[in-house]
Amino acid sequence: MTSFSLFGMFTLLVFTPPHVSYLALSRIVLVLAMEHRPIVDTNGRRHPRLAQLVDQHEALLTQRNSVDPRWYNGLFERYRNPVLTQAHIPLFWRFDLNPATNPALLERLGVNAVFNPGALLLDDTVYLVCRVEGYDRKSFFAIAESASGVDGFRFWPQPVQIPETNRPDTNLYDMRLVHHEDGWIYGLFCTERKDPSAPAGDTSSAVAQCGIVRTRDLTSWERLPDLQTPSLQQRNVVLHPTFIDGHYAFYTRPQDGFISTGSKGGIGWGLCANITQPVIEVEETIDPKIYHTIKELKNGAGPAPIRTEVGWLHIAHGVRNTAAGLRYVLYAFLCDLDAPYRVTHSPGGYLLAPWHTERVGDVSNVVFCNGAVVRPDGQVLIYYASSDTRIHVATTSLDRIVDYVLHTPEDGSTTHGAVQQRLSLIERNLAYANASNDALLARITSHTVSPATTRPD
Repeated sequence: MTSFSLFGMFTLLVFTPPHVSYLALSRIVLVLAMEHRPIVDTNGRRHPRLAQLVDQHEALLTQRNSVDPRWYNGLFERYRNPVLTQAHIPLFWRFDLNPATNPALLERLGVNAVFNPGALLLDDTVYLVCRVEGYDRKSFFAIAESASGVDGFRFWPQPVQIPETNRPDTNLYDMRLVHHEDGWIYGLFCTERKDPSAPAGDTSSAVAQCGIVRTRDLTSWERLPDLQTPSLQQRNVVLHPTFIDGHYAFYTRPQDGFISTGSKGGIGWGLCANITQPVIEVEETIDPKIYHTIKELKNGAGPAPIRTEVGWLHIAHGVRNTAAGLRYVLYAFLCDLDAPYRVTHSPGGYLLAPWHTERVGDVSNVVFCNGAVVRPDGQVLIYYASSDTRIHVATTSLDRIVDYVLHTPEDGSTTHGAVQQRLSLIERNLAYANASNDALLARITSHTVSPATTRPD
């Protein structure tokens, strides 16, 4: 019996009213003893709950993932389970396992969410640099790896330690990884600090800028100065993987405030001569936000662009406001191979949006992507977070996503334009079905009803 329950028994024996029976008293003492069991008892046996936690964690880590058959659009596959959640975090990151200092096996440092990972493929292994958010709202980076890329992710033993600049970061998050042609692996992330110009009593205003680190092995990280641009604040900055005219090229997201883009917005472009002194003198918008589209309120770059035979493929996020709050979706566009600042193809609508249980979480109705990898066989793995809570993977191929970007119509701009696009598709399908004399196609086109030739007065 623990010292707590011995003290509890003494207290109850002394102060229990006369009308309470000793049988009832013994039951109360038993409950106290069970509720406050230490990790190990006086005979050295561990608290049974610890073994259950270990078993549950091992079952989660070894759980196989599979394509979700409920979803089909021909472009990409969704999977039944998230690839990483807060439950994947190692137990020894959350619990003090020493019974001398944590006799009741309390969770000392809880984890709220795991989301928004940067991604890298090295030697056929996928590495995710995840954003891990504690109960205290502070985010930090942690690396998880998997051979399959769709399941079996395990975290490295310790979180990433990002060196500080002479202006300490309050919060770090959303790292974009790129293996640059200069040989370094760069990580660009958002660094958040309290706004020094905020009036007294304002404990919410913040300033966001782009932090930069680089590494050779994902183990030792060198902190470079924060990126300087003509804009007041920056988020969602991505480094282009090759030199452009001998310069480092950045995709930026200029904005006036921490949340609102204000007069800025859109995905920007800028060049920098020296990455160790990263300064962009001229910043221009290459993919603007547009009224009454999926990127009406703001938009930002996602992973580093993917080189294809027909151009640089981008996966970005677009934001619009709704009665239920901000809705984040993913979209794609293509830039010229020789002039990566020139958009050549921009499909209308979204590439991927919150679906099913993905809509529920800390910040609902949101998907966000800042990591994707391409295997040598052309398989594309897109890592996205849902509702700022968990990480999923969607798989496609370079052929399919390039087909999508090249041949999906651009936004029709108006209702009339959108209807004309759809009528064109319908007419082509009806003509093809009639000409093919195919029974299955005939069944498809028979799933509608023609309007009556005459109407009652």
